[in-house]
Amino acid sequence: MDAKAFCPGHITGFFQICDSDDILSMGSRGAGLCITLGATSSVKVEDSAKQQISVMIDGKESKAEVTTEALRYILGHAKSRVEVNTTLDLPQSQGFGMSAAGSLSSALALAHLLGKDRQMAFEAAHIAEIKWKCGLGDVSAIHGGGITIRKKPGLPPKGEVIRIPGAPDVVLAVVGARLLTRDVLSDAQKRNAINASGSRKVDALVKSPSIEKLMEFSADFASETGLASRRILEAMGAASKLGMASMSMLGNSVFAMGDVPGLEAVLSGFGRTWTCKVDTEGPMIL
Repeated sequence: MDAKAFCPGHITGFFQICDSDDILSMGSRGAGLCITLGATSSVKVEDSAKQQISVMIDGKESKAEVTTEALRYILGHAKSRVEVNTTLDLPQSQGFGMSAAGSLSSALALAHLLGKDRQMAFEAAHIAEIKWKCGLGDVSAIHGGGITIRKKPGLPPKGEVIRIPGAPDVVLAVVGARLLTRDVLSDAQKRNAINASGSRKVDALVKSPSIEKLMEFSADFASETGLASRRILEAMGAASKLGMASMSMLGNSVFAMGDVPGLEAVLSGFGRTWTCKVDTEGPMIL
């Protein structure tokens, strides 16, 4: 048996870390957007004498701890051999939610094959993301696509995500080396700066939701927290002359909206660029 699923990527503009004893209520409050570039996973399942999972990412065998964790959650004690082949549209560890998209697309395809509830796939990916410290709110935001405000932490229905209408074009640019989310999340000083800035901005955006406010607050957050490098601040400054720009959390990358050809030209001077749209459909079986 085999199945294929697509999951959009996700960019966080700003966030607040929210701990909880209940892993489904744990995660982050924040705001961001789902994008039409993401991950496509083909999953094959067959009977086996023991439980085996193998994952290929972009044609290379991978440990893929997050995906493997999510698939084990869905399999339970079932003795099955699962083969996953995932293609990523964007680089990992650059704030584009590729880890969440890869694990969620795989989990969705496996749940579909086994006749399990769709929500189980979201739970599996959310738990794996938190456990491996590679993200906090991507799966919650991706749940329904769109431009998102994670008002209450955790996976819906325990968490609450509200949406801002719209599906603008988005230009992405990678301007530096990979940034590991777990390194940032384990730094106490950075956590304090993130929470001080992020919590106020979520409250303000909930009161007055708009894509303009989201982008303004995101740019302020990037500089206030000290997460943005000088190179990122330069790229944001150059792009902001042609629209709105901020740092993708957490990566050495920038996302921008406005004059698309102009933004592509300017940001290509800082690194590789991609253009996509806001995804409004969410994850799906193909």
